[in-house]
Amino acid sequence: MSTDTDHTDSGHSGFGRVSRTKDVAFRWLTFGAALFGILALAVLLANVAVDAVGWLDWGFLTGMPSFSNPYQAGFFPAIIGSIALMVLIAVITFPLGVGAAIYLEEYASDGYLTQFIQLNISNLAGVPSVVYGLLGLGLFVGLLNIGFGTLLVAGFTVSLLILPIVIISAQEAIRSVPDSQRQASYGMGATKWQTIRNVVLPRAIPGILTGTILALGRAIGETAPLIMIGAPTAVFGMPNSLLSKISAMPMQIYTWADQPEMEFQYGVVAAGVVTLLVILLSINSIAILIRNRYQQRDS
Repeated sequence: MSTDTDHTDSGHSGFGRVSRTKDVAFRWLTFGAALFGILALAVLLANVAVDAVGWLDWGFLTGMPSFSNPYQAGFFPAIIGSIALMVLIAVITFPLGVGAAIYLEEYASDGYLTQFIQLNISNLAGVPSVVYGLLGLGLFVGLLNIGFGTLLVAGFTVSLLILPIVIISAQEAIRSVPDSQRQASYGMGATKWQTIRNVVLPRAIPGILTGTILALGRAIGETAPLIMIGAPTAVFGMPNSLLSKISAMPMQIYTWADQPEMEFQYGVVAAGVVTLLVILLSINSIAILIRNRYQQRDS
């Protein structure tokens, strides 16, 4: 009997040692993967930052674009165009995406039509951006005749690109709210809309904002849709209406990278990339602060 017990104890201890070894190995493996990604990104950013030294100055940020003299190249119209485009995209995408997510999660029945819509939304999230550019060209430029390369056409086209991402992330955030909280609200006599407004949305808004931040981060770097709708590579004035032609930072950087002079391909492009990253991180930081405020209020 004691021999059988000894064998059992030794078996359990051996299994425990193997499990701990696997746990430690898996932890170091995941740590190495994360460290590799962070170091690779840091090396790329450092390389771009070094190339931007001497080119990124106040004159570059406030000057007009140039394609003949790299020392006179400016980025100001593209910066204003990108910021205006991002504001318009957020205004279009956020209410449409959150509204669609609320309907699909809270109101729509789980029938074949809803499943078909869900399947198409998931598929649309993986469609290449150039396809959305062709859609914007055919719909907004060709059919509705809004104009080539205008702020309104660019806003609608890129909004279509990120709308499925916003819908899916908002659905996941709404789905994460415990159903018991909804039932408690109904038990106190609240209506469906009152429950969504006072119970579901306050708890889902941090997740919704997280998905929207990631989607807007993708939108600010898109170039293919802008090329397809005929956005100019550079403009020399500020947009004063929704029908004004605009350029964006990715378009400007892409055009500079195509110039034959080495100063354009390295120094000016690097300065543009650093500016784009700083503006993107600034917008994301503001959105994250707003999200954190909602989280603190909810807790």
